[in-house]
Order: sequence, then C-alpha cells, then structure tokens
Amino acid sequence: MIIRVQSKDGTKRIEILPSSRPRTLYSKVRTDLKLDKNGWALYKVRDGSDLIKERGSYTIADAGLRHGDMIFLREEPNSAQPIETTDDWVFEDEIDVTLSNDDGLTKRKRDPQLCCHGPHGKCLHCSPIEPYDEAYLKKLNPPVKHMAFHAFIKKLRSGASRGKFASLEDISCKIKPGCTDHPPWPKGICTKCQPSAITLQRQQYRHVDNIMFENSMMVDRFLNYWRKTGNQRFGFLYGYYERHENVPLGIRATVAAIYEPPQDSTRDRIEFREDPNSEIVDELAAALGLRKVGCIMTDLIADDTKKGTVKHLRHIETHFLSAQETILAAHFQNQNPNICKLSSNGRFGSKFVTVIVSGNEENHIHFDGWQVSNQCMALVRDDCLVPTIDDPSLGYVKESSSEQYVPDVFYKEMDVYKNEVTKIARPMPIEFFLIEVPAAFPLQPTFTFPEKRSPFYIENRQNLHEIQDISAVIKNLRDITSLSLPVVMERLLDFHLLIFLMVSNVLPLKNLMIDLCKALKSRDEEAFYRLTKSEEWEISSQLIAAHGGQMNHSTSDAVSPIEYMETDEQDEPSWTCIHCTFINRACGDSCEMCGLPKQ
Repeated sequence: MIIRVQSKDGTKRIEILPSSRPRTLYSKVRTDLKLDKNGWALYKVRDGSDLIKERGSYTIADAGLRHGDMIFLREEPNSAQPIETTDDWVFEDEIDVTLSNDDGLTKRKRDPQLCCHGPHGKCLHCSPIEPYDEAYLKKLNPPVKHMAFHAFIKKLRSGASRGKFASLEDISCKIKPGCTDHPPWPKGICTKCQPSAITLQRQQYRHVDNIMFENSMMVDRFLNYWRKTGNQRFGFLYGYYERHENVPLGIRATVAAIYEPPQDSTRDRIEFREDPNSEIVDELAAALGLRKVGCIMTDLIADDTKKGTVKHLRHIETHFLSAQETILAAHFQNQNPNICKLSSNGRFGSKFVTVIVSGNEENHIHFDGWQVSNQCMALVRDDCLVPTIDDPSLGYVKESSSEQYVPDVFYKEMDVYKNEVTKIARPMPIEFFLIEVPAAFPLQPTFTFPEKRSPFYIENRQNLHEIQDISAVIKNLRDITSLSLPVVMERLLDFHLLIFLMVSNVLPLKNLMIDLCKALKSRDEEAFYRLTKSEEWEISSQLIAAHGGQMNHSTSDAVSPIEYMETDEQDEPSWTCIHCTFINRACGDSCEMCGLPKQ
C-alpha cells in the first residue's frame, strides 16, 4: 500500500506492506527523505498528538494506517515523546511519564492543637510534605532507606533555580577519545582526556522501590529444580512496572513469569550457556504486555532435612551479595538501562532488579531483592571492577596497564578511633554498591497466566526428564476443537507453552504467535476467533487431534517421569522421593532431603 508522508519539504509517497513493522516505515522514510538518524518522528495527526512509535511489535495495519493515508513528520518531539540518544530512538516508560507529572506531595490536614491559622491557611504543621523529605521517609512503616528516583529528581528541581541546571550524567571511567595534544595512552595522557577519580558513596535513591511476585506458585515451580536436584538455579523475571503506593513517587516491579535460560549448575555454581531464544522470548513477552524486569537465583543448602530448613548463609558477618553477584547484577543493569530525559544520552541507571533466594535467621527460605548503584554500573561497564579470590564480600578495582587506564577509586570508612579515613579501593567492601529492594508476595495472589493442575513443562529442564515436545503440548491443548473460545484462550495462557510454540517447529504456529499473544493479552475473543480460522491453526488442530487419539490409546502403558528408576552420570542407581520429589543420588531407605521413608 501507499502511505503519504508530509514534511516541511513537501509530500513523499512511501510504498510499504500492511504487515510491516513501524521500524520498517521509519527506515524507508529516513532513506527516501534523506534524513538524519535522530531528531524527527512520525505522527498520524498534523499537530503531533498521535505518535507512531518506531519501536514495537505491532504492524502498520495495527497502527490504523490504510492505503492512501497521510502521516506527518515533525522535527521537534516534545518531552513526553522520543528522547534523542546516541544510538536509536527510545521512549520513556509509561510509569516514568506518569510520575514525572505528579508532584508527589503528601497532603496533611490542619492540626487543631498546633495550627493557629484559619481553615484556608498553611503552616509548618499542616503544609504538604515533599516526597524527598528524609525525616518523613524514616517515619514510614516500614522505614524507607532510599528515596524513590522521581523523588530524587524533584529534589534536584527544588530551590531557587527550579532545576534549570539539573542534569544526570553517567560516570565514565575511560579516556576521552580524540585528544591531539599528546600520543595516545600509554604514551601520554592529559587533564582534558583523563577520567576523574571516583569517591564511592552510598546511593541516596533507588529506581525500583518494591518487588512483588504475583503469586507463590511460579516461584514454587522455580524452586522445585533445587528440591529435585540440590543444584542452584537462575531465571529471568518477566513482568511490568507500576506505581508503589507505600513510597512517595515509588515504582514497583511486578513479576508475572520466570524464564529459565540454558545453564549448567551444581550445588555451589551456575554456568550460563548461550541462549539462542533470548530475543524471541523478549518479543513474545512484549506482545503479552510484559518485559524483563530482573533476575532470580538460588543460594540454598539444606540444613535439617527433617524440619525442611536451610542454612543461613548471608548476613552482616559474611555478605548479602557476593562481589561476583554484584558484578553480574551491574552487567544486567547495563544491558537494561533506564530511559531518562534529564540525561544527555537519554539513559541513566536501570530498573533491573536482582532477587537472591537463600535462608534467613529462622533458617526458612527467604527472598531478598537488590540493585547496585550507578557507580558500580559504570565500573563494571568500563571493565574496572573484579571480584577477589579469598573473600566474596570484597571487590577489587583494577590497576592501570598499557592496554587500559583505570582511574583511582576511593572509599571512606571509620577506623578504630572513630576517625573517617580515605582508602584506595584495592580491595574494597562491596556493600558500598548495594541498594536493598524489598521483595514480597501479595495477600491475594493474582495470575497473568492462570493456575493449572498440569502446567506446561519449564524450558531447559531435560535433566529432570521434563521434555517439551508434542506430547507435552497435547497434554495442555487436548480437545481444543470441542472447547469454547474462552476456555481455549485460558489453556493457551501459559508463558512456557507460548515460548515453546514460538521457538519450535512442532506446530506451524510461529507466524501467528505474536498476534495470538496480543489477543490473549487483551482477552479479545473476536481477534482470537479470526486467528483460529487461519490455515496454520487448522493444521495445528488436526495434528493435536490426531496425536491426542494416539495418546489416549497408549496412556495405560505410559509411565510418569517421576515414577521410574533413574541412573546418574556414573550409572549409579537413583530414585525420586514421593514426598518432596528430591532425586536421591545414593542407595538408601530414606530421603536425603526430607528424611521420610522411600516407600
């Protein structure tokens, strides 16, 4: 179809398919009109009130554009629209736009005992409280250690200047390129290109103020891997950001699903493998209205198997986050930057969170949420920080070499005489980087993905004999041809099932998956019904019906994956406990984990 693009230089016709993504439209406009990469955007209305976002999984047809329509190119996007960055057009999160337009003030009523003015006056005892007021934050229940990021921005914009000169800049630990006054490093360096020394300070604010899992069931399934193997596990958290009412201008990361990437693990180590489906999972999650908001990893060691307790490993005498975990958290935060219009490059900090599952003081499984500071992100991004070998609570800032210049990094602490002394960060306590983020579960669980008696197997668990194949699909989608649309939609609403259908060739549904996910997200039965009339859906239904009939005749001979005797890598017999599902690696009459008898 033809789309007309009107700019200050006239009107240009662009030929594009209705199924094309908006990014393709932007690319064609950029090429045909010979435009710069940044500094302009496309709108459906002449006054710029209806933006066509360049990034997104929707199509040109989804955007409401038809053959012959005219769109308008504007060169000055407003503050709520795209932010100009060094690499591509990006957009502020919806929650950030909402909070930036909120004053965040906590209203107070007139105190009849302390206020000596009329009903329309204000005084020190009844005037609204600013969202960054430290005394007020400390009085909250529970007390707030770190103000919200948008409260921090309000604080920058307070005072006589009203934030006229306020800006947020990322720290750089690298030599500025392009200096011609001397030979390049290591032969020369000057004050103009040399990065400044860094004094570590505990960050006053945090980008996320709370982590909320929609329900405990998804986490329980995640922990089942440790229960069955005794090995640690890692996963990515997919969810969304929303307002956190308990903190002024606060943000909550709500988790709806956990994706487990390919990995090899033991009782004290997790090794990541390359994930060929990483981008596909992100695209599918976006179609469901979700995004990658964090990661979760276990550090669990059984304590008393009869009581079901675990060891309390992380406390003030040891560490809360090891140096290696801190560097990993900073790495993921750098991969998922926070979009901010006050920064010159459009990015500042990150909303990505890290959850550690370990034992608490009562030796029960506990969930601790963390972020690391922007200083830590900069040191990790520029390859300046490494862990120490002998103490997990200490990090080490690398020394300069002929290949890399590393600025001096200092921190301050109290000596035995209560004097503040400055030390070089070789080594340094990793606690300077840590920002605690409370993690919790709701009193009333919610389900983006409905709870099922037999949910689809979780990906990358072949060692537990949880195999994602056509049999597992049929187990979830059997009889879909005879079920009503709402029931079929509910059957499909399984994050792990949708990922499998997206990345595998078991059923010919790949081309439908994004549209299916959009229909499932909006509960749009009409759109879903149209998709069920496609050739791909008809073929898939016939395959499921055919294989389902074969399975019905063979179920009497089927054996549950947890009922048969297994062998490990050394061909030693092993068996699965019927009480706690732990896989015992040695012969015995009782379970190593729960202590209950084998039979």
